[in-house]
Amino acid sequence: MEEAKHKIPQKKNPKETERVLRTEGKMEGVEGQGSNRYTLQPSRLASEDILLCVDVDSESLVEMKVSVAGGRPYSRLDSIKQAIILFINAKLTINPDHRFAFAALGKSAFWVRKEFTSDIDSAISACRGITAVDSPCGHADLTQLFRVAAHEAKKSRAQNRILRVILLYCRSSIPPQHQWPATQKLFTLDVVYLHDKPGPDNCPQKVYDALVEALEHVSEYEGYIFESGQGLTRVLFRHICTLLSHPQQRCVQDDLDIPRSLTKKSVTVDSAPADENAAL
Repeated sequence: MEEAKHKIPQKKNPKETERVLRTEGKMEGVEGQGSNRYTLQPSRLASEDILLCVDVDSESLVEMKVSVAGGRPYSRLDSIKQAIILFINAKLTINPDHRFAFAALGKSAFWVRKEFTSDIDSAISACRGITAVDSPCGHADLTQLFRVAAHEAKKSRAQNRILRVILLYCRSSIPPQHQWPATQKLFTLDVVYLHDKPGPDNCPQKVYDALVEALEHVSEYEGYIFESGQGLTRVLFRHICTLLSHPQQRCVQDDLDIPRSLTKKSVTVDSAPADENAAL
């Protein structure tokens, strides 16, 4: 199931919101020319309130692979925390008006830090305070997470902002469940799924399919889902960096062509023609 692909329908972006510039186009006739001209109309993107929900089941304590010889292994939860810190720093560099809150997922979701903040130290402190449970949580019900997100999304909209939930899920044999009306799409859901390889004791494909269904069921804009059973921290970091993309500015996931592999570049330093006058 590695790097599985799926079809997520593209969703219309119905609102004109504020802060970061984007463009929408229309065709106009140009007098004296045989073709039309495409003009871009400016509009703005909303600042985001981002609710990061981390799975704290005992499977979050599974060790990731060591990518450097002699390095110490990190658990999934430790790696997720590092990825979140990277994400927050990058997101605030793009727009310092973004805000973050934290929840955890056991049998259901519960708050870790309820107040949304753009203060980097406060956000990192809340992230580092997330701890896993020692025993399996059993089933995972996302209903409370969606209920909280919908409530917060209404408050975000009143401030001309949008809400996004990023779920980091770690259970290889427990498909999440939810009870949520399909007519309520008040926020966008992104998912990063870390799992074991398929085996007699787990069913990551079934879990993945349930996560895709939940994402499509609740997302206002285009939600992204990424998965990995490789246990590599760099893959997790690659996925979290892709989630820096603003929900109102996204293509459908099947059209993503980032990140691009450097090994696939058609022109390399060795094969490029030498030019002693070329600027370095």
